[in-house]
Amino acid sequence: MNYIVEGYQPARVFRFFEDICAIPHGSGNEKGVADYIEAFAKARGLEYLRDEVGNMFVRMPASAGYEQVPPLLLQGHMDMVCEKNADVEHDFLRDGLDLYIEDGFLRARGTTLGGDDGIAVAMMLAVLDGEVENHPEVECLFTVEEETGLLGAEKFDYSVLHARRMLNLDSENEDEVTCGCAGGVRTDVVFSGEKQTCTWESVRLSVRGLCGGHSGAEIDKGRANANKVMGRLLSLAGNASAFRLVELAGGSKDNAIPRECFATVACADADAFCREFLTRAEQMRGELCAQDAGFTVSAQPDGCVQEAFCSALTDGVTAVLCCASNGVLAMSQNIQGLVEFSRNLGVVRTDEKGITCVFSSRSAIDSQLDASIADLHTLAAVCGGSAHSYARYPGWSYRKDSALRDAYLRAYRELYGKEPSVTVIHAGLECGIISNRVPDMDMISIGPLMRAIHSPDEALHLGSCERLFRAVAKVIMAK
Repeated sequence: MNYIVEGYQPARVFRFFEDICAIPHGSGNEKGVADYIEAFAKARGLEYLRDEVGNMFVRMPASAGYEQVPPLLLQGHMDMVCEKNADVEHDFLRDGLDLYIEDGFLRARGTTLGGDDGIAVAMMLAVLDGEVENHPEVECLFTVEEETGLLGAEKFDYSVLHARRMLNLDSENEDEVTCGCAGGVRTDVVFSGEKQTCTWESVRLSVRGLCGGHSGAEIDKGRANANKVMGRLLSLAGNASAFRLVELAGGSKDNAIPRECFATVACADADAFCREFLTRAEQMRGELCAQDAGFTVSAQPDGCVQEAFCSALTDGVTAVLCCASNGVLAMSQNIQGLVEFSRNLGVVRTDEKGITCVFSSRSAIDSQLDASIADLHTLAAVCGGSAHSYARYPGWSYRKDSALRDAYLRAYRELYGKEPSVTVIHAGLECGIISNRVPDMDMISIGPLMRAIHSPDEALHLGSCERLFRAVAKVIMAK
């Protein structure tokens, strides 16, 4: 095989990464990568376990002289987010990625790269393949479906672990060591009902051009939420004309700030509704941050509709879009600049049964998640809908004392003459589940520099991978 990454170091890491990129491995479709890891472990006589949900666990015995050094666990996930540009033909269930290098970054043409978290898989395989000659017992946990709810980490049987030290390799900034993260919960607010006969004029509406971003790491950037914008404009335009919802669709993932929202409504006076919708949108423009400068809206009459949802369902959905708190709800009183509590209205969708609004709430404090659940369930009931909360996962609390954190900072300083900053993030990591299941596990989360993860602009810095792996190797070799 001719490797795009030939000549870059560590060679094993990049070759394993390129092998992984040739195997489709979106969330729920990790079998091919798991097969690859299983064959790898068998070929090298390593102890391994493949559990019922598809997680892979591999153990390598200590090298001579390291038998008394405490075991070390390396951890990352096998799945990637599958996104592509609209003009790109790519089947994520069948096709490998088309890689290229530009300005020192590895990218995939027109699609996500899956550096999150394929580079972790590659680094773990390199360690298991002998890239670090001297080492204690090393355990590697490769999980499934991290991107769709941390499901693999949730289902794994942690009683098999020997290690009580863990390097999670699922961060995206070489200059940071993450030592804590938020927990979270999802809530669906559902309005059930069938469409009814309606002879009003149809209007197609759109909100586009917003920046969006990660609903944890970027929730404090002041970026507008397209679903919230649509709700506000619907409510205000409704003062000019009665309307009923026909279709509503915005966002695709609860953990992303939506950039676009589309609606079809039936209006008693379409012209008046459109004028008010566009006028109110223009008035909003001055509120938006610089990153939302591409904000555009449209309102186009589109003939007569045949059916629409009833006025009560329309009013209830519009009220939830407008009234549900969104964005930063509280800042930490202990860590300056850290978001403590947030909520994101990530998805609105329509099906034959009605309209659903999907919220993601985040906090490291359980009582705040409880409060968010109560708020949304109460709002749903008041507005004529119902609510269901699910996929709750725990946070990871910062520890004042961590021998592993100290060891990594020391190793990095000795190699490069500086230390990464220590941080806590307002996003979910598998570390939250693992720390909950193995309370005495000393852990940190690290990773090489990546840009624009979860998007077709994703890029992995090759030099950063080399520097990070050298620091990881130094920690592994320490006695």
